[in-house]
Amino acid sequence: MKKAIPVILLVAVLGGGGWYFYKKQHPAEDPLVLHGNVDIRGVDLGFRVSGRIAEILKDEGDAVKAGELLARIDGEPYQRELDQAKATHTQAVASLAQSKASLAQAKADADLKRAGYRTEEVEQARASMAEARVTMENADRAFARQSALVKTNGVSRQNFENAEAAYHEAQQRMKVSEANLRQLESGFRVEEIAAAEAGVGAAEAAVGAADAAVVKAAAAVKTAEITLQDTELKSPSDGVVITRALEPGSIVQAGPTVLSLSLEKPVWVRAYVHEPELGKFPSGTKVKVFTDGSPDKPFNGTVGFVSPKAEFTPKSVETKELRTSLVYRMRVVVEDSDGSLRQGMPVRVSLDGHTKE
Repeated sequence: MKKAIPVILLVAVLGGGGWYFYKKQHPAEDPLVLHGNVDIRGVDLGFRVSGRIAEILKDEGDAVKAGELLARIDGEPYQRELDQAKATHTQAVASLAQSKASLAQAKADADLKRAGYRTEEVEQARASMAEARVTMENADRAFARQSALVKTNGVSRQNFENAEAAYHEAQQRMKVSEANLRQLESGFRVEEIAAAEAGVGAAEAAVGAADAAVVKAAAAVKTAEITLQDTELKSPSDGVVITRALEPGSIVQAGPTVLSLSLEKPVWVRAYVHEPELGKFPSGTKVKVFTDGSPDKPFNGTVGFVSPKAEFTPKSVETKELRTSLVYRMRVVVEDSDGSLRQGMPVRVSLDGHTKE
């Protein structure tokens, strides 16, 4: 038993020495940690129209939601423009309806001219001519009798002259009936048809102009509606007001900043990785983000953009390596930010969920 003790001690010494030399040859790697800063996007909000600011509903530090009304310009002048545009549009629509009615009437008239007179009108003219012929023949016989009698003084001179006048009148009525029948049978003149077709062309042009006026008026209404909407300044996203640049009563032109917002989403981390570790952070890699204030409460993140171009490490990034080292910039999207991350805050990004200073 006493002889075994030195042997055990020797084995322990040799084992410990072997483990020491193994660890010396294979030192444990520190967790891969990247350094960077929080990058929160902001937006400067202003009106697209000019006017007098009627009210500003939010102050610095106020939280806002997407679509929430933040400020408003006096919209009365723009409301009047919208009302006038709508009235013009109504007038244009009425004018278009009238033009279409005139076109329909012109087309009907042209169709009538091309088709000629109706058969019923021609038959009526023939009947009128037949009646006029009978009347003329009767007047002719009466006049012949009066002519024979007046020679023998069998009738007064007055009766003879009345019969003569009636005969000549019947002749003229017969000629009028014949001319009217020829006109109806031959239809309208070429010049009348051409004039009717020209009227159709003019009416179509009037309809086109009226339709264009309606389109223009509708566009003016839409523009006026958009302009009126632009008198209200709404938040494009959830965020916090960080700057209130103007106050109610201010006269502003289109463009100047009225409020500045710090957006809640997206929250990014701008980190930098050396070329040897670049392959460990492809897009889509899940990482943990640590802050100095809450080292035991990491945030979940996903690697998004990785720059294809190397650059020198920014001076704002605290790294153990030389600041002149070439690194690749990458963007980590923080998925569960709780509002505690602030613009420019230094953070650490780890693959294995813990960091070692």
